[in-house]
Amino acid sequence: MSTYDVKLLARHEIADGTMEFHFTRPDGFEFKAGQAIELLLPQPAGGHAFSLVNSPSEGELVVATRMRDSVYKRALRALPIGASAKVDGPFGSLTLHRNPARAAVFIAGGIGITPFMSIVRNAVEEALKHPMALVYSNRRARDAAYLDELRSIENLRLVATLTEEGGGFVDAAMIRRAAEGLPAPIFYVAGPPAMVEAMKAVLEKAGVEDTDVRSEEFFGYESAAAVTS
Repeated sequence: MSTYDVKLLARHEIADGTMEFHFTRPDGFEFKAGQAIELLLPQPAGGHAFSLVNSPSEGELVVATRMRDSVYKRALRALPIGASAKVDGPFGSLTLHRNPARAAVFIAGGIGITPFMSIVRNAVEEALKHPMALVYSNRRARDAAYLDELRSIENLRLVATLTEEGGGFVDAAMIRRAAEGLPAPIFYVAGPPAMVEAMKAVLEKAGVEDTDVRSEEFFGYESAAAVTS
């Protein structure tokens, strides 16, 4: 990995308690949809890993995060437009498989949607032929970042559940419903370690082989919704 200088271009709220931050994209910075960066702020804030939410074709680096009350998040919120920061990366291997004959089923809770936004946006731009489904769990509609955009994507089977508005938790039946009829699906899970392990257990209960599950654990990565009962 390499370290690059970036500047903050814009920030705005995209869901209740969730903000998106746009940074300049350094010359020569290349990444694959689904990869992450470490965003380094001046001390004492330090660094934090974020999945990029934008497509690799775009001229910015865009991240989204829940705005918890931490030293880092307070520093990020207070960063003035035009202020400098540093980026390490990219890193991560949670990228879309190459074979379009196999479907992709993404599982996300809350802000865990971020790597899949980059993948889905890139797939739409590139007119990729992979059948895609997304199981997306949030507590309430106002917590659900990018939900309207996801609903508008024709080549995406969306199974969205709002656990505090009458929706169920993500379980084996919900995953089987999302994957029904899709050809030889590969399942993708990203989030904090406890969420990833819980989803692996649910996938096993749904009859999914370990070799068909791809996951990435982010320590310190916050999920806005419980995803299992």
